[in-house]
Amino acid sequence: MKYYYSVAKDRKKELKIKRSTFIAHLHFVQTMQEAKVYISAISDEYKTANHNCWAYIVGEKSEIFHSSDAGEPSGTAGHPMLNALKKHDMTNIVVVVTRYFGGVKLGIRGLIEAYGETVEAAIKISPLTKLVKLSSYKISCQYDFAEQLKYKIEQLNAEVKSVDYATDVTITISIEDHLKSDLEKYLVELEKAGKLKIML
Repeated sequence: MKYYYSVAKDRKKELKIKRSTFIAHLHFVQTMQEAKVYISAISDEYKTANHNCWAYIVGEKSEIFHSSDAGEPSGTAGHPMLNALKKHDMTNIVVVVTRYFGGVKLGIRGLIEAYGETVEAAIKISPLTKLVKLSSYKISCQYDFAEQLKYKIEQLNAEVKSVDYATDVTITISIEDHLKSDLEKYLVELEKAGKLKIML
């Protein structure tokens, strides 16, 4: 199973490179349309800048992507920005890098490195969020079976989210969708044996 990542909240990172100012904005999106709306919003906000270059990736398996050099020499901005996102297995993400020219030309290689580095710096502000589909279950059992059950649940790659001790023990479980078949089989077998009750 290959995992993909995005950001939980917006990120902004500013770098000064040979007098030019580069400002990266990272934003979570789910569609191309959302990405385009965000690109327009940042471009309007920084309309006095020399360039507002961008890249986005969307889709469950990062299958849709696009980028733009926005007036920079071809291949010097959008592509290195896109490569930085891909390097970190990102999807459902848009990045806009705003550049204020500082009077010193960076050259082709310098631009490629500057745009790539600015996106990298924004990505590295904090750990990325893993994008996974989760299934939840709520089960109840007797006290004398609870510890054994919790141990087995974790052995099946599921996470015990909460345990409520009342007349019976109620356990809430979360598991990644692609891993749930073994857990479901185990829970159903125990329910048939009268060891637990599946509530959700």
